[in-house]
Amino acid sequence: MGPNALIEDGIGDREAWMLKANERWHGFGDLADGFNLLDPIKATIITPGLDVDGEFSERGIPAAIVTKYLAEHGIIIEKTGLYSFFIMFTIGITKGRWNSLVTELQQFKDDYDQNQPLWRVLPEFVGKHPQYERMGLRDLCDAVHSVYKANDVARVTTEMYLSDMEPAMKPSDAWAMMAHREIERVPVDELEGRVTAILLTPYPPGIPLLIPGERFNRIIVQYLKFAREFNKLFPGFETDVHGLVEEEIDGQTAYFVDCVKQAS
Repeated sequence: MGPNALIEDGIGDREAWMLKANERWHGFGDLADGFNLLDPIKATIITPGLDVDGEFSERGIPAAIVTKYLAEHGIIIEKTGLYSFFIMFTIGITKGRWNSLVTELQQFKDDYDQNQPLWRVLPEFVGKHPQYERMGLRDLCDAVHSVYKANDVARVTTEMYLSDMEPAMKPSDAWAMMAHREIERVPVDELEGRVTAILLTPYPPGIPLLIPGERFNRIIVQYLKFAREFNKLFPGFETDVHGLVEEEIDGQTAYFVDCVKQAS
């Protein structure tokens, strides 16, 4: 994401990195003149599959697969979203280093187009998760994208942050109950209406969703159920939700959240 026209060398002029009001690509709406600047040392790369209006394409390349690929080829990504990932170019990054990123992205495209087997392009990952051994890179992208699309995860992720948050008690009181072990571990299916004792933060986007003392609503529970099912379908690409606890019960992974103990 950046200026429409990039110069061949260097970062260009300051004016090229200004955000203009109501440009569709960034979606920020009305902006005061000169109010916002893009940082040229920070880059967000968009992958195909989801447009700015939240509509899914027929096919897509989830960003988690690209970042997993890059990691195996020596390039570490700062943050990963559904269809975007964030790279920070620090002062120590040379032209040769960011050229290697471009080279690996081109190699990913070639491997995707040829549907190269995962054992060949992601050998370390497949070594840990052999169930993917016979899949191709494009097959994996299609499988993850279809689950995102079927669950309309972009809409759910947006709606849960816009949903009504009901504070049931002061955060300090909820935290005090946690400190005094006046809590209970509640399964995901039983969370609606319960009061959280912890900070619940999904990644992406890495923004706290519930703070201690707030009550779970239907849309938040729906998202956590999606995360549970997605993690079961695609081990190694687990949805990261800080505050969501995993426990092995009878050989199956169950998910819980620590909630304020209800009065008996």
